[in-house]
This record gives sequence, structure tokens and C-alpha cells, in this order.
Amino acid sequence: MMRMGLMTQGRGDTAKIMIRRCGDTEKIMTRGCGDTGTRGNGKTRQSQVCFAASPCLRVSASLFSSVICFFTILFFLVSCSSGAKGKQMMPKPVPVLAAAAVLKDVPVQLTAIGNVEAYSTVEVNSRIGGQLVLVHFKEGQDVNKGDILFTIDPRPFEAALKQAEANLVRDTAQLNNARQQEQRYQELVKKGYVSQADYDQMRTNADALEATVKADKAAVENARLQLTYCFIYSPITGRTGNLLVHQGNIIKENDKTIVTINQVQPIYVSFNVPEQRLAEIKKYSAGERLKVIASFPQSDGIPLQGELTFIDNSVDRTTGTIRLKATFANSDRRLWPGQFVNVTLNLTTRPNAIVAPSQAIQTGQQGQYVFVIRSDATVEMRPVAVSMTVGSESVIDKGVAPGEQVVTDGQLRLIPGAKVEIKVAQ
Repeated sequence: MMRMGLMTQGRGDTAKIMIRRCGDTEKIMTRGCGDTGTRGNGKTRQSQVCFAASPCLRVSASLFSSVICFFTILFFLVSCSSGAKGKQMMPKPVPVLAAAAVLKDVPVQLTAIGNVEAYSTVEVNSRIGGQLVLVHFKEGQDVNKGDILFTIDPRPFEAALKQAEANLVRDTAQLNNARQQEQRYQELVKKGYVSQADYDQMRTNADALEATVKADKAAVENARLQLTYCFIYSPITGRTGNLLVHQGNIIKENDKTIVTINQVQPIYVSFNVPEQRLAEIKKYSAGERLKVIASFPQSDGIPLQGELTFIDNSVDRTTGTIRLKATFANSDRRLWPGQFVNVTLNLTTRPNAIVAPSQAIQTGQQGQYVFVIRSDATVEMRPVAVSMTVGSESVIDKGVAPGEQVVTDGQLRLIPGAKVEIKVAQ
């Protein structure tokens, strides 16, 4: 540490300057320097400090200035080098996939999820009670209209028929005798051998027996009908389902369903569409039947074609939709009751529409847009108006001209004016 004492040009007042050096840092401390005060006579005293810097201070200041100058030059050199390097590195083109907007005829379609329904369904029940003695088919077997399905023990009904027929024979014989008696009494009453009351009684007996014979004939017909109920036949051509009552069981009259038969050729596909499209459907279906295409989810098979055959007579208030049905021939039986299928209803065809791939359409804060590739290989972000989507293509009403290239992949790395390089899809 170095201490220096200096005299001021006052009246003998002394100022001390303390210079301390710690490492490369120098500190100067002063005492009594620049003090001002007054004496009793009202005069002001001012101290002035005058000293000469030491050689050490001059060397430190010179070294500090040199270091500052060195770093300043270094900073300018680095800045110039960075600027030159930035000018040399140009941005690379962004690789993208592109496709051209084209003119083509586009079908106007409605899509929905449909449910396959049997063309007709019959639940087979027994109209009489008895023991199920024979089942003439296997579960899941195809049956034709008129094929016998079940046999219920017919013996009790055969006996009832015979009894009814016997009663009919008996009462018919009594009726014939009563008619003959009536004719005899009619002759006797004319001659006065019998009273009119006796004749009336004979005629009444004959009329009563005639009514009894009619009742017997009805009983015979009913017994025959009950006997035919012992043999259950298929009312439609279709496919049988699960057998709910097996051979040997006792069944009751109209107790429960024995088996269900579904007609699957032809077959229905029912689906719902928004009520806002009802006017279009009625308009285009007035002249001809509309074509309906059914396809299976996650299936590459050939879609099935049918026709729209039913429009419901009211709109569902809870969903705001209208129920439609399409009929399919189903010759290969690919459609099965209960299945869910993708349904496409073709309304009409829109000619000369501008079409672009749907993956080119992007959505932003201002709406839908596409990136159009200009002749200088830069892109332009252009708003578009999309009217409908058909499969993987979108119909653009405004914003893109036929033949223009639009970006279909790589949009996330693009900004308006960016340079692009069209790559080939693998």
C-alpha cells in the first residue's frame, strides 16, 4: 500500500490522499480534500488539492486503454465475419408434394352410415298346444316358402276331427227324419187329422236339427283346421335363425317364438340423412330411382349397388333426420341383417368442376386456404371456397384455376414466398 500526503493552498490545512492497490485494482482515498468552511469573521475558506499521479497509475491506465482497444477491434472483426457468412448461406428450397387442379365431372352425393335390414322377417309361433314331435330343418338352414318346419303331435286333433264328423252324421240323419215327419204332418193338417199345433212342432224340430247340422259342419271344419296347425310351414323364403324350442318339448298356443326366418334376397339398407337435404332427394328421385352404393368399413371389396325405394313419411323430431331405405338384390349375400355399412346416395352429376386433392386444403384463422406454386418455384397462400368433398377430392368453387399446382404435403414448413422443390411421391 502506498500513502501520499499533499499540502493544500489554504491556510496550512492538510489533505491526505490514500492510494491502495489490491491486485490490479487501484483505489484512491482522500481526506480533507475540497473541504469548505467559514471562520468567525465570515470569510469563506476553500481548499484546493494539487498532486502529481504516480508512475504506477500512468502504467495501469495505459494497459487498460490497450485492452479496450484490442477488444473493440476483435468485436468489429467478428461482426464483419458473421455478416459475410450470413450473406453466403442462402435458405434451401422446402421439399413438397404437389398436384394439379383439374376439371372433371363430379357426382353430387350424400354419405351416411346404414344398417342392413331383412326384406321381411317372420317369427314362427304355434297356433295350438301340444308336444313338438319333429323338427324338419337345422338351425341356420335356408328354407323355401311352403317347406314344412315343425310337426306337433296330431293324434288328439285327429280324434277331435273324427268326433266332429260323427256328430255331423248323427245330426244329419235326425234332420232327414224330421223333414219327413214335417211333410207327413203337413198332409194330415190339410185333411184335419192333426192339429195345426202338432204340425208347427214338427216343423220347429226339423229347423232346429238343420241348425244343429250346420253347427256340426262348422265343428268339422274347425277340427280339420286345428289338425292342419299341427304341421307348421314356412311362410316365406329365407334363412332360419336360432331354434328356441327343441323337439320333445310341450308348447302352448301362441306362447313364444319357436324360430325366426329372415328374407335376405333382396334386402334393405336403411339410413338417415339431414332433413335439409330432403328437397334435393325428392327433386332428383321424381324422375328416376336414385342409385345407392353400399361398402363395408375397412374392406377393399367391390361396393354393392342398389336403388332408393323408400322415403319415410315424417321427419324424426329428436334427430332432425329423414329415414330412407335402399333395396339391394344381394345375390352373393354379402349383406347380412344387422350389419353396418357406408352408404353413398348419388343425387346428380356436376359437370366441369375444379377438383383438387383434399389434403391440399388447409384451415386457418381466416378460413380455408391452399399453397399455390408459382412459376418461379415460390408459393402463394391463397384462400379458397370448398363446396363439397367426394372421396379424397374436394370441389373448389373459388380460389384456384384449372392446371395450377397446389401443395399436398409439407405445408407446415411453408410461408408465403418460400422457395419449394417438388419431390416425387414414393
